[in-house]
Order: sequence, then C-alpha cells, then structure tokens
Amino acid sequence: MPFNATWHTLLDKLDRVGEGAELIAPLSHDRFRITDVQEYRVVVEFSDSGETRPLQRDQFETLYQRIQDTSGGFDLSRLPSDADPHPAVLSLHPRFEIDDDAGVITEMDEATGTQLVGGEPATETADRTEPDGIDVYSDALLLVDALERHDVTDLGQVDTPELVNLYTLLSDVQRDANDFRQDVADVLLDRLHHDQPVHGQYGSVQRTARRNRSLKDDEEVIAVLEDAGVDPEHVMSVDREKVDEALDVTGLSESAVYDVDESEYVRKADVDEEVKASRLQGLKDRLAASSEAQTDELRQEIEDLEDRIDELTSFRTGREMQG
Repeated sequence: MPFNATWHTLLDKLDRVGEGAELIAPLSHDRFRITDVQEYRVVVEFSDSGETRPLQRDQFETLYQRIQDTSGGFDLSRLPSDADPHPAVLSLHPRFEIDDDAGVITEMDEATGTQLVGGEPATETADRTEPDGIDVYSDALLLVDALERHDVTDLGQVDTPELVNLYTLLSDVQRDANDFRQDVADVLLDRLHHDQPVHGQYGSVQRTARRNRSLKDDEEVIAVLEDAGVDPEHVMSVDREKVDEALDVTGLSESAVYDVDESEYVRKADVDEEVKASRLQGLKDRLAASSEAQTDELRQEIEDLEDRIDELTSFRTGREMQG
C-alpha cells in the first residue's frame, strides 16, 4: 500500500480528533495533544511540559517503512527518543495498533482502536448536514436511490420508464455538477499558482492557461493584410449565414451547398419537478426515521467505505513529482 494513501487517511483521522483529546507516547508515557494538522507535518503539544514539537511527514514515512519491513510488528525500543510520539499518532490510522505488552506497533488487516485518552475522542460520528441550495446534492441523492432500487448492470433488461428516469436524473446531475464545479473552480483560481499542483485527499489540481483568439473588425484585418502585401482575396471565406440567406431566396436545395449527415440521439424533453421533490422528501423522511442503531450502522458502513477509498487512492506529492 503506497504511503501517500496511508498519510492522507491519517490526516483525515487527525482532523476529526476532538479538542482536548490526548494521546500517550508508548515509551515515555508522556501525554500530548494534536494542535495542528498540515499537509507535510503534524504539530503536537506535550501536556506536562507545554513543549510544542512538529512531527514531519518523512519521519512517519520512515516509521511506516520499518513496520512494512518487519514481520510481527516493529520493536518500539528501536525508535530514537525524539520519535516517541510518532507511533501514538500513527495508531490513529484505522490499520495500525500499538501492543503495549509486546512493545511493538503492527499494521492490522482490520480497523483497530487508538491511543486516545480523555477529552472528546473524536468527531467521526458527528451528524452530517444537508447543504442548502446545492441542487447537485438533491439530484445525486435521487440518482443513488434509483441505482440502488434497480439492477443496472444489464441495461438491456431495465424497463423503459426506469431508463427514462435514470437518463433524466443523470442529465440533471451532470448539469448541476458542472455548474457547481465551475463555482468551485472560480474560488480555487485565486488560490492556485502556475506550475504548483495543490493536492487533496482524492486528487490534485493545477492552474493552467487557455489561449483564445477572435478576429478583429474585417476592415481592420483587410487593411493590415494589404499593408503587408497580402491579397485579401486569399483569406476571404464563404459566410455560412449569408449562404443560408441565399438558400431562402433561391430554389437551391440545402444538399447543393451542404454535406448533410443526420444522427439520432436522446434528449431530455421534460422534468417533473413535483415528482422529484416528493420522492426526495420521502427519502429524507426515511433517513430521519431510521433508528439510532440503524443510523450508527449506516455511518460505520460509510466510514469503512471512505477508509477503503482512502487506501486505494494515491496521488504523488509535489516533491515526488519533481523527483
């Protein structure tokens, strides 16, 4: 498993650690808190001394490689004294566990506990809130519901009305997603610099430039070309709009001046917003009526899925791209 995926999963877990929660260094048993989480380092503060210490990403990567290279767990006594907090922080990752009795840290096949003590343990189970005024959210929820209720692995076996519903929802999601993506891009543009990729958990973006050209006024272009010794007739082309006007006043057929190629496609003709709103409200009511146990189970399934996505998704850092 690439360390980059492990690192971003760890950062995501650290972002959810509740304020005041403490970790215990496995060797010194010193208690400390996470005070800042950055792309390339984690800052901790020791409870007794008040000392603040940055833990660098490459230090975690070294520990990760040691764990990978050792069967049965990495012996914590082999750590330098200043690396004592690193295993405790790494244990917040769902696949790493410290065995205090054996004095080792091990990568597990399944999710594990952490070394958090005191305070609020985490905010992983915080309620999700519905974004207000974001159309793609509602349409995406309807689309997910439709995909879950029908077997779409073989579209040829899906009834026509259901295919119409799927096409309509897919069209709406595509439109809404593109609109929202442009809103996000407008904000990102002010935060990006040329040739400096910015990385997130699921990918990276980079500022780039597109060059568009449009001809100046015809008279100005012709005058410049004549001054340069170019015969304007060589750059004159047939005006499509004027050709259409000529067809309207003559007996010529369209095929006389155009190569016509017809193709058929599906176009969304109408959307029943009332039915969509009714179905969406029904989904929201069902979610709200779920029992606490069912909700907790659903959240756990979502978190497990997010962890799997985190583990499978790896993107190179700027340093790795330059290497």
